[in-house]
Amino acid sequence: MPRHPAYVPHGVIPAVLLPFFDDLSIDEASFRKHLRDVTSVEGLSAVTINAHSTEVASCTFDEQRRVLEIAGDEIGDKTPIVNGIWADGSVEAARLAKMATAGGASALLVFPPAPFTLGQHAGMAVEHFRRIADATDLPLIAFQYPLATGQGYPNETILRMIEEIPTLKAIKDWAGTVQQHEWHVRTLQNLSRPFNVLSTQSSWLMASLTLGCKGLLSGSGSVIADLQAQLFRAVQANDLATARALNDRIYPLASVFYAQPWVDMHNRMKEALVLMGKLPRAVVRPPLVKIERAEIERIRKALVEAKLLPATNAKAA
Repeated sequence: MPRHPAYVPHGVIPAVLLPFFDDLSIDEASFRKHLRDVTSVEGLSAVTINAHSTEVASCTFDEQRRVLEIAGDEIGDKTPIVNGIWADGSVEAARLAKMATAGGASALLVFPPAPFTLGQHAGMAVEHFRRIADATDLPLIAFQYPLATGQGYPNETILRMIEEIPTLKAIKDWAGTVQQHEWHVRTLQNLSRPFNVLSTQSSWLMASLTLGCKGLLSGSGSVIADLQAQLFRAVQANDLATARALNDRIYPLASVFYAQPWVDMHNRMKEALVLMGKLPRAVVRPPLVKIERAEIERIRKALVEAKLLPATNAKAA
C-alpha cells in the first residue's frame, strides 16, 4: 500500500465502520464497499480505521493488520489512512505502530491506555508516546478523552507531550467541556510549532468548528461524511447561513447517534447504513448487542429528517 509521506493530520477525517457476518467474522466485501462509499465524498483528507468505530477492542492483532491491508488495497492509492493504536501497554502499542507503519498507514491515532483510569501523571503519558514514537516516524494524533474519565491528559501533560514528542502533530479532541475544548484550540494551535486540533465533538460539531479547529475526526462520518465536509467548508468560509442549514440536517442524527448509552453510537451508525441500503446487516461484536426496534425506528426518522432517506420505502434493519 502506498504511504502518503507528506500527510499531516488536518481537515475532514471520517472514522469508518467494520461490517461483520452473523458468525462475527469480518465481512470483507462489505467493508470494501463501505470504504469506497465513504471516500467517494469530496473534501476528505484521510480516513481512520482500527478505532472505536471499527470495534478495535474486539479485534485481534491479526484482524487489525488485515483491516489495514484491505483499506490500503481498496483506497490507499488516493486516500491517506489513519490507523488507531489501541493498547493498554506501551510495548504492545509500539508493536502495533510498527505493524501500521509497515502496512502503509500515513498517521497513527493513539488511544489512552486503560490503566490511566486508575490515575496517571505526565511522565507516564510521555513514556507511552515516546515508546510509540521510537517505533515509527509517522505523525501521531493523541486521542484526548474527557478529563473526568481519568484517561484525558491535563493541560500541563499535553504541553509536555508536545514539547518532548516531535512527531505528535494533533489531538482528536473529545474534551469533556466547552471550556477545555476552547483551551485546546486557543493554546495548542498557537504554539511555537504547528499543531492541529481535530474536533470529535460530533454531538455539537458546528459549535466546535466555529472555535477554529483545523479539522475533525468523527465516527459519524461513516454515515454523513458529505454533510461534515460541507459543514467544515462553510465554517472555514465564514458562511454562517450555509453552516446553519447543514447543521439543521446533522442535528437529528447527532441526537440519536450520541444518545445514552454512548457505547452504542457506532452500533446505531451501522443500523443507519442498513436503513440506507449501504450495509447488509448491523452485526456488532459482544459485549455490544443489537439495539431495540424502537431505537432503530428513531434512527429511521432522523434519517428522514436529515433528508438522507425518503419517508417511505426505507429498508428494514
